Amino acid sequence: MSGEMDALTVVNQLRDLAADPLNRRAIVEDQGCLPGLILFLDHPNPQVVYSALLAVRYLAECRANREKMKGELGMMLSLQNVMQKSTSPGETKLLASEIYEILQAAGKEEAEQAEAAAASCRRKAQFFLGSTNKRAKTVVLHIDGLDDPTRRSLCEEALLKIRGVISFTFQMAVKRCVVRIRSDLQAEALGTAINSTKVMKAQQVVKAEDGGELMLPFQEDSVVMVEENTDIPDYLPEEESPSEETDKAVTRVGSITDGVGWLSTAANFLSRSFYW
Repeated sequence: MSGEMDALTVVNQLRDLAADPLNRRAIVEDQGCLPGLILFLDHPNPQVVYSALLAVRYLAECRANREKMKGELGMMLSLQNVMQKSTSPGETKLLASEIYEILQAAGKEEAEQAEAAAASCRRKAQFFLGSTNKRAKTVVLHIDGLDDPTRRSLCEEALLKIRGVISFTFQMAVKRCVVRIRSDLQAEALGTAINSTKVMKAQQVVKAEDGGELMLPFQEDSVVMVEENTDIPDYLPEEESPSEETDKAVTRVGSITDGVGWLSTAANFLSRSFYW
């Protein structure tokens, strides 16, 4: 990686690493990365703030991380600032609010799980744990043609243009994308956007009555008007981290074993940039 790293490059790399469940504990335990993400939440560039929020949201997926994240100096205050700042885009505020609610509930989860035992089957179907925000919902897409990093980038660009998309994560090995959206956004809008790439086709994955899964194709003859997202600036076509193993299936964004050296570099960058 180039020695000349800027804030957006660093936060995007952290977000990509955090997207892999196997990396999340290591990132939170690292002495520099979590404090750095908190500082990025106050960055003047909206792209940096939104990307940092996505990284924090991924890290909060790991229940073992939540208590430490909640207690990290400045975390809850920075999330509140993003939620209350008048210049924060709507999707940015919604994502910050969702993270705040998840971390605020940390420590109470055991009691809540005991009370919610009857609802365990429903909760197992949720890909994003702790999704208590009733203004948002989760849509699971199976995407034919989601075969490589180039297609993933096309899919990202299509989803980021939709007003109401909060966050998303890819499961490349099974060609799926889990998308958090505002409750008033139709799932068909996601299908329309992905199908518009002409090289991928989306179906919605839903739970069947017998507990299995059903794939529901989106109507090809129906055109859903998609409101373009203008609140968040042009958000990066994402550059993939260099990898020598291009012949292997893409199942993760990046591995922590490959990223240990990078985490050290990022921590040094954060120290130089923010600590005196």
